[in-house]
Amino acid sequence: MTFPNISPIAISFGAIQIRWYGIMYLLTFVIAYFLTGYFAKERKVKIDQDFTGDIILSSLIGVVLGGRLGYILFYNLPYYLSNPADVFKIWNGGMSFHGGMLGVILGLFILSKIRKTPFYTITDTIVPIIPIGIVLIRIGNFINAELYGRITTSSFCYNFPTDLENCRYPSQLIQALLEGLFTFFIIFFLRKKIKTPGTLSWLFIVTYGTLRFIGEFFREPDPQIGLLPGSLTEGQYFSIMMILVGGWFLYKNYRTKGFTEGAGK
Repeated sequence: MTFPNISPIAISFGAIQIRWYGIMYLLTFVIAYFLTGYFAKERKVKIDQDFTGDIILSSLIGVVLGGRLGYILFYNLPYYLSNPADVFKIWNGGMSFHGGMLGVILGLFILSKIRKTPFYTITDTIVPIIPIGIVLIRIGNFINAELYGRITTSSFCYNFPTDLENCRYPSQLIQALLEGLFTFFIIFFLRKKIKTPGTLSWLFIVTYGTLRFIGEFFREPDPQIGLLPGSLTEGQYFSIMMILVGGWFLYKNYRTKGFTEGAGK
């Protein structure tokens, strides 16, 4: 298939460039701002506009700092040690979901202490929104022609501008479907049935980890890392950790409270 002729740069004002990748992040947080109030009302959680703004700001700081630091430390540390100025060029890509997730968790945990609100009350409220952001960010990766898939003879492949000689899986779109849409439908349709605090959040962790693990089979491993023992990618090892940790907390919740216990506020 022919790669769509979409410039990564959406708007240009001389030396100032606004990329689609950055717009996808901005759009994610705009959507999150409006949907947080909707899901809070649905769960009968008292979150006003100021609190919503704090949630969005904490998540934004967490995802940017955590995502960037995660990518630098986990995926490409030698390069950034040699090119320290590139640490700040996030518009060129280079964000780790797993690092961003840890950053958001830390940011929201600190916010929960400041606001004196149960941590799970916040995370269970916003977790249905996260897969929407994943879809948008993966589309941004696709437009950037980065994080593309493995070489294939399947008809479902593209000759990406950065590798015209090989036809590759559009792993960005596959991951948008698996980690984004599939995860969204699972969380969205179970959100009212699951009442025990924290269970919905940990279900997202397990679901994302499982679907990310599958999606990685279509994605080209990072060239500076390659495949690790077991012919798995680094992303798959992080996903296994998510599945194990999330699975443990789901099991613990089920054994102690069940999944349909009335949620505490």
